[in-house]
Amino acid sequence: MSASQESRIHVGRRAVVAVGATGLAVALTACGGGSKDSGGSDTVEPAGEGDGANGGAPLARTADIPEGGGVVFADQGVVVTQPNAGEFKAFSSKCTHQGCAVKGIADGVITCPCHNSTFDAATGEATGGPATMPLPEKQIRVEGGAITLV
Repeated sequence: MSASQESRIHVGRRAVVAVGATGLAVALTACGGGSKDSGGSDTVEPAGEGDGANGGAPLARTADIPEGGGVVFADQGVVVTQPNAGEFKAFSSKCTHQGCAVKGIADGVITCPCHNSTFDAATGEATGGPATMPLPEKQIRVEGGAITLV
């Protein structure tokens, strides 16, 4: 192979790596955000200003959390569920199997999209898949229709 051919191959490999990295960034960006999924859950940013614990803003209004479902707050690493009317629970959104963020919350079940581990939305206990440890509980305060991470 001539020197000019090696140069072209080397540049070609760099271009492939650059395009691959750009494609990965686009794919990761498309996976994040605050869009509603078909599982009855949202991934959202924090709610507006308020008088939350330690001066923080409320995560959401109680009306934002569907009964039997929940909402993942990615930036705070928490999932808030409403297993029964007026009962709100919060857990780490990090799956105890390999640390993926849980996503779907429907019919009383929290699901991790990486390996299909499932968790009870009322207790955080692992109910299926490779995860065997429960999602750690997080402390929230529900007051005046607002849910705040404590």
